[in-house]
Amino acid sequence: MRRTRTPLALTAAVMLAASACGGAEAGSGGEGGDKLSGSVKADGSSTVAPLSTVAAQLFQGANAAVKVTVGTSGTGGGFEKFCAGETDISNASRPIKDEEKELCDKAGVKFEEFTVANDGLSVVVSKDNDFVECLTIEQLKKIWEPGSKVNNWKQVDPGFPDQKMELFGAGTDSGTFDYFTDAINGEEGASRTDYNPSEDDNVTVRGVSGSKGGIGYFGLSYFEENKDKLKAVKIDGGDGCVAPSVETVQNGTYTPLGRPLFIYPNAASLDKPEVEAFVEYYVENSAEIAEKAQFVPLNDEQQKELEKDLETLREQHS
Repeated sequence: MRRTRTPLALTAAVMLAASACGGAEAGSGGEGGDKLSGSVKADGSSTVAPLSTVAAQLFQGANAAVKVTVGTSGTGGGFEKFCAGETDISNASRPIKDEEKELCDKAGVKFEEFTVANDGLSVVVSKDNDFVECLTIEQLKKIWEPGSKVNNWKQVDPGFPDQKMELFGAGTDSGTFDYFTDAINGEEGASRTDYNPSEDDNVTVRGVSGSKGGIGYFGLSYFEENKDKLKAVKIDGGDGCVAPSVETVQNGTYTPLGRPLFIYPNAASLDKPEVEAFVEYYVENSAEIAEKAQFVPLNDEQQKELEKDLETLREQHS
């Protein structure tokens, strides 16, 4: 698996240079090639942002006149903009909610859904932490459930030292927050509130790495980018301790913190040749994009479903 560093400074909309390199060999993303021009605006999940950034860089390598922007408002914030018609594509680290569908319906915004990669949520501690190797779902719930007063590692396990705990995690507008709380606490949005929240995962990296008792969670790719500073905790979902990795996420053994990642193109935006070409390129090259962005490629079943969805898209817009 190839490893290249991915731009992660995405706390605001990132304007990708039209001359971005890396995709000259990858094709035009459509028959228009460098004849395409215009803009494509994506926003949403901070987890999916690096994936879409790599897709945009590769696409722009063959379509220099198309300008792609990628913003990070969180999955929920991204859908708000998307349903208001402000963006062409919404990046999401969870499926769209019923209330978000209703918001789009009321605004007349129709959309497509594509699963473009997989990710595992990593629970991380500081490199200086020499006592935590594996946590059960029950222990994680004890730490993160609503009303939890756990503030010392000894409260989690009597075998752990008397070490103050500092908690870092995703902000409430993030799909990562929704997914983690549902997987660990059994209800989306159910979480203790006395932790350090941020839509920017780099804040969690800095917070946990700077605290011996720190613990946090975010996407697997962010751990891959920062494993020189952090240690990933193995998770026991009931069948023993499993580390987050490409293999364990793809084969389904990293439970319950493995997840698919999505893009939602606005159906009306797909009438613009540059948006349709970018989405087609993204889907056609999802495996390469996932590897370059340090995400987990789709498994065979997901890939076949994605190809089917793309074919349906082409039929609808032919």
